[in-house]
Amino acid sequence: MLTHPTLDTLQTLKRSGLYHALVEQLQMADSAARSCEERFGLRVDRARTERDNRRLPTRLRQAKLRQTAGIEAIDDRHPRGWEKSLMTRLATCQGVREPHNVFITGPTGIGKTWLGGALGPKACRAGLTALSLRLPSFLPARASAKGEGRDGKVLTTLATTDVLMLDDWGLAPRNDANRRDWLESIEDRHDCRATLVSSPWPVEHWYEALGEPTLADALLDRLVHNASTITLQGESMRKRQARLTRGVTAA
Repeated sequence: MLTHPTLDTLQTLKRSGLYHALVEQLQMADSAARSCEERFGLRVDRARTERDNRRLPTRLRQAKLRQTAGIEAIDDRHPRGWEKSLMTRLATCQGVREPHNVFITGPTGIGKTWLGGALGPKACRAGLTALSLRLPSFLPARASAKGEGRDGKVLTTLATTDVLMLDDWGLAPRNDANRRDWLESIEDRHDCRATLVSSPWPVEHWYEALGEPTLADALLDRLVHNASTITLQGESMRKRQARLTRGVTAA
C-alpha cells in the first residue's frame, strides 16, 4: 500500500476522520494481523467519532441549554423521589430513541429545570439534537414569529428536534391562542420524537389547568399516553444552597 499518497489524498479531500484513523492503525502493532473488514470498520468508526465531536459544540449551542452539567452530575446523596431505573434509562437516551415522553413535576426550587436540562448535554453527546424552551417566553415569541412570517421555520425546528424540553408548563399564559400554538408545536412530534415537560403542577391537574376541554383532550392525548413521570420531592435546592452559602460565609 502506498501509504503517504493515500494520507495526502485524504487531507486534500478533507477527510480528517479517515486520515487520523489510518494513522492510528499504522501505529498499531497488530494492524497487519487484522482482516481487511476489521481495519476498514475501525477506520469508519474513528471517522464517525471525529465527525460527531466536531458537531457537538453546534448541537450544544443550538440546544439553548440553561446549564451544561450532564446527568452524571446528579447528586444521589440527596434523593428527591426519582426511580434509579428510569434515570438509568434516561442517561442512556433509550427513551429518547424509542421515543418516550418524560414529565418532571414538583415544587418550586426542587430541581426540575436542572434535571430536565441535564438530559440535554447527554442527548447532544449521543449524537441527538435538543432544544430547551421556557413556555412562558416561547409562546409569546411564537406569536411574534407568526407575524413576521417565520412560523413555518419554527414548526420545522420543533418537529425535527430529537429532544424538546419544555420548562415551566403551568406558568405560561393559558388563552385559546396559546393552547392552539402548543398543540400545533407538538402535533408533528407525536410518536416520532421525545418531549420532556417540567411543571410545578401534578400531571393529574393538567387537564383542569388548560381550561378548555377540547384542546386539553387533544393536547394531553399526544403527551400523556406515552410518558413516564418523575415526581420530585423534598426541600428546595435553592434554599439548601443559600443555607450552605451562609454557613461558608459565617465560617
